[in-house]
Amino acid sequence: MPRFMTLIRIDEQDREGWEPDPGFEQRMGELFEEITKAGVMLDTAGLTPTAQGTRLTWTDGKIDYTDGPFTETKEVVGGYAILQCKDKAEALEWTRRFLHTHPANWTVEAELRQIDEMPQP
Repeated sequence: MPRFMTLIRIDEQDREGWEPDPGFEQRMGELFEEITKAGVMLDTAGLTPTAQGTRLTWTDGKIDYTDGPFTETKEVVGGYAILQCKDKAEALEWTRRFLHTHPANWTVEAELRQIDEMPQP
């Protein structure tokens, strides 16, 4: 069964008013319970702010390091999920439901991509 990675993108610089509404944690907990029982969720986590990260860049045969925050970057990956679904349509449905749990005044984007795996012999 194919695996998919959902990259959750947020604008770190525009998080004003991002207080969860009273039902947010309950909605998220119920969805995570359902997706786990369905055997779809393989792994998920939020990521720390870019201020705590380091970027490594390979250029001209050498590596450069840049410590965060990455102020020139508007959109960052704020979390991820790895799902195992029968097809992309199922992965899209779970991702849609995940986004739907968030408060309406938040802007959260999800990029869904299938994991490119080598066929098993």
